[in-house]
Amino acid sequence: MTTDPAEAQWFKSSYSGPDRDCVEIAHLTGGAVGVRDSKCRSGPVLVFDSAAWDEFLTSVRIDRP
Repeated sequence: MTTDPAEAQWFKSSYSGPDRDCVEIAHLTGGAVGVRDSKCRSGPVLVFDSAAWDEFLTSVRIDRP
């Protein structure tokens, strides 16, 4: 893992098709998670600490039908 989002290994959700635009995530050092737009890979990256990312995932799972 890396702290530098430019050097991270990015991936899309398994629910995203190969030709679909989506967000990509990368696991960074210290449990942080980077999020970027797959259409603009050189654009800005949002970085969440592990607690914020876990809270986000929990809220998405709760709201899922």
